[in-house]
Amino acid sequence: MSRLRFPIPEALGNSRWTPELILSTWEQAETGRPPSSGLEYRVGRSGGGFDRLDFKVLPPGERLPPETEIDLSVPLNRRPEGERIAISLPVYGGGMSFGSVSLSFMLSRAMAAKSLGTFTCTGEGGYPEALVPYKDHVITQIATGMFGVREETIQHARIVEFKYAQGAKPGLGGHLLSDKVTAEVARMREAVAFASLYSPFPFHSVYSVEDHKKHLDWVRTVNPRALLSVKVSTPNDVDMVAVGSYYAGAHIVHLDGGYGGTGAAPEVAKKNIAMPIELAVGKVHKLLLSEGHRDQVTLLASGGIRTAYDAAKAIALGADACVIGTAEMIAVGCTHCANCEQGRGCQVGITTTDPQLSRFIDPEWGARRIMNLYESWKAQWREILRSLGLRSIRELVGRRDLLVYRPPRG
Repeated sequence: MSRLRFPIPEALGNSRWTPELILSTWEQAETGRPPSSGLEYRVGRSGGGFDRLDFKVLPPGERLPPETEIDLSVPLNRRPEGERIAISLPVYGGGMSFGSVSLSFMLSRAMAAKSLGTFTCTGEGGYPEALVPYKDHVITQIATGMFGVREETIQHARIVEFKYAQGAKPGLGGHLLSDKVTAEVARMREAVAFASLYSPFPFHSVYSVEDHKKHLDWVRTVNPRALLSVKVSTPNDVDMVAVGSYYAGAHIVHLDGGYGGTGAAPEVAKKNIAMPIELAVGKVHKLLLSEGHRDQVTLLASGGIRTAYDAAKAIALGADACVIGTAEMIAVGCTHCANCEQGRGCQVGITTTDPQLSRFIDPEWGARRIMNLYESWKAQWREILRSLGLRSIRELVGRRDLLVYRPPRG
């Protein structure tokens, strides 16, 4: 007999975002707790990566008791200069730009970030005025297209992120097809309505660490208090890139592996170019340690982090925290249909620029679902840490000895 009370729609999702992971994410977004329905909410069926890793938990009698306080906070600035900023849980929201997603979804994310004591990111589409009330919890992004980049929005931000590359399409730059470039999106991006917009690759002003430092120095001049984050994809020499970002003055190095991004990213890029994040994060962590810089860099991981367990495994491999995108979309109703590049392709109002479809998401309702998902994840992280005998998420960083590889059956 099935362990579930209802049949699973097998046409939903794929081997990474399985039907059960999508349904269990919806359930967590509704209840704020790990699923009680019997749905799988820890791993998918990809056959590799995080789905093959597990934790070496202590025997029941040696685990920390349930009443033990667990600290999930993560400091984002580990350098001597800059504002002391910490997040209350080991995740924040990744960049999704105005135009690629609806304003109502952006508002949902900003409201949730403020309530949770963390951040969300504007992406490269500019900074809508509606986000200004949440500016203390909104990261502004500067990407190669420089769309909507203005000094006033840089001055709003406590964290400014330079996006040099995206794991879903490294070496290709960004693209927003004409169907989604409405008059309002074009105004925000200072572009022409209903003309496709492309971000070049790379920044044509950056070809060395010295050029990179000039970029960061520019933002320091405009907003001296802002922390500087550098988002890069995961080529084979990503560890050297991370060390270069440290010398350029970055507070945060954000590694974006393959399997991230929305359904608008080309399949050939998502599945064949970037290094998987579970390989990249360990490589970068190891080199930063050997160079003596690890304690001054906050290392973030994204690109295929689907669950609380994925995030905990990424931290055990060497990340300080994770950056989440798709899981927040699914919490608000995404079905993983991969029609994100179309203006009216998203039937639930997330990745759309159509004003009627955007009304499907009430921002307060969306914020509540994102907050509920993370409340469930927090419960899971506390349980994982207690089962490992740890009292803080920071104690898990780089503890590869606490992971075990589970070979596929058969």
